[in-house]
Amino acid sequence: MHYYCTLFDSNYLTRGIAMLESLQKHSQDYHLYILAFDDIAYKILNDLNYPHTTIISMQDFEDSELLALKPHRTRGEYCWTCTPSVILYCIQTYSLPHCTYLDADLYFYDDPAILVDEMGEDSILITLHRYTPRYNQEKTSGIYCVQFMTFKNDERGMKALKWWRERCNEWCYARFEDGKFGDQKYLDDWSTRFEGVHILQNLRGGLAPWNIQQFPSLSPIFYHFHHLKFIGENKVDLGPYTLPQNTLESIYKPYIQHLLRLREEFGENNYDARSIPKFTWKTPLRFIKRKLKNGYNVFSNSDFLGY
Repeated sequence: MHYYCTLFDSNYLTRGIAMLESLQKHSQDYHLYILAFDDIAYKILNDLNYPHTTIISMQDFEDSELLALKPHRTRGEYCWTCTPSVILYCIQTYSLPHCTYLDADLYFYDDPAILVDEMGEDSILITLHRYTPRYNQEKTSGIYCVQFMTFKNDERGMKALKWWRERCNEWCYARFEDGKFGDQKYLDDWSTRFEGVHILQNLRGGLAPWNIQQFPSLSPIFYHFHHLKFIGENKVDLGPYTLPQNTLESIYKPYIQHLLRLREEFGENNYDARSIPKFTWKTPLRFIKRKLKNGYNVFSNSDFLGY
């Protein structure tokens, strides 16, 4: 049995559900714990009643330490702050032998158990960003990505997880400061700080827009849809990266189609964070820059429905 956990609110609901349904499609023996980050998400997920899932409310999850931090961090920063805490909560509350954290904007094309099993006798699994050189942000965003991380319920795994929770509670903000950034830069020295750390070697795990240029023909186990944003009702922005043509067809197309099907199911409710960015004098310059760098990826939704 493989145990996973994630967290998302109603703004990310369709992405979280798409991730869940892709996990359901490709996994056989699993259980997913979902921290519903607001009451709307909690109610909808309970009503949907997916098999092999447990929905956790914020009221059950938040302890006094987190509640004291909450007013002083943005919603995004608080979400990052909670990441190690939700892994620890699931392991301790449900007596799990191990738990793998999943970002809500991942999407599975194969069974992630392949990746978890790679760690063997080690206690902690982390994934490299593997940035394409022109997108390299290791200095400010970290060597490793908090997207897919496994901790075993043993001495080595719990030591690292509790240390990480303490650091995130102390400082977790959406800025680079004193060698820290969010919850992520803390991982940079884990291969030497902690024992039993396994760095994922399977290149099919951790594909994302910042590295897919190096692996255009690789079939992902999961893909991280970082920066994907819906613009109003009819457009989607895939982010400022150069994306191979076959990546649009084989990776982005099924994901966006899935999100749009879920949008239809929820009717007029905005559960995919679609919005219209404010237009400023910088807006045309920003898009010209992206075009010059071959990173203008704004499409009509219909482009993917009939791609």
